[in-house]
Amino acid sequence: MTAEKTEKKLKPQREALRLRARTRNKKPAFERAESWKYDRFSLSWRRPRGLDNKIRRKIKGWPPGCSTGYKGPKIARGLHPSGFREVIVFNVGDLSKIDPNTQAALIAHTVGKRKRATIIAEAKNLSIKILNIKVSAAPEKKEGEEEAEGEEIEQTEEETEPEAEEAPKSEAQAEEAEEPVTEEEKPKKAKKPKKSKSKQETEDKEEGEEEQ
Repeated sequence: MTAEKTEKKLKPQREALRLRARTRNKKPAFERAESWKYDRFSLSWRRPRGLDNKIRRKIKGWPPGCSTGYKGPKIARGLHPSGFREVIVFNVGDLSKIDPNTQAALIAHTVGKRKRATIIAEAKNLSIKILNIKVSAAPEKKEGEEEAEGEEIEQTEEETEPEAEEAPKSEAQAEEAEEPVTEEEKPKKAKKPKKSKSKQETEDKEEGEEEQ
């Protein structure tokens, strides 16, 4: 009995949906008049209005046009593809009028975020399906998994801290380990420019005369 009840809740109008699918397969594809003749005409249906139009006059040999005879079954008319009847909801009070076995809620587009959240919460309590709600694909995490993730984050933080402390030590060691500067690398003193031979001779002569 319980399995039958759950099936009814999931697809309450299963037979009606099958009937509608069967009639839809038999229904012809309605084409616009003479769309096969002219490229400028789209295939989407347009009601013919001409006085001599063969489709409007339902002349034999021409494709059929839309008419009330091609309606779907009355049982499945207005059903959502899920099998529920749509009921537009504007506030939390409208949920009390919905039968969860055969009807589903459709939140009006004028409803704001705050009221929408309250409607969704109340619908979950009443086990009412909401048709225009986006369900997140990410699975809910359990408490044990969250704790394990917290421990992993703490471990990673502890591992990163000593690395940060060792960084300045490595710089100091690198400075100490630097090789001493060789004599060749030291900046050389600027040498005095050499004097020419003629100038040196004149200076030597002047010094000799002064000594005499």
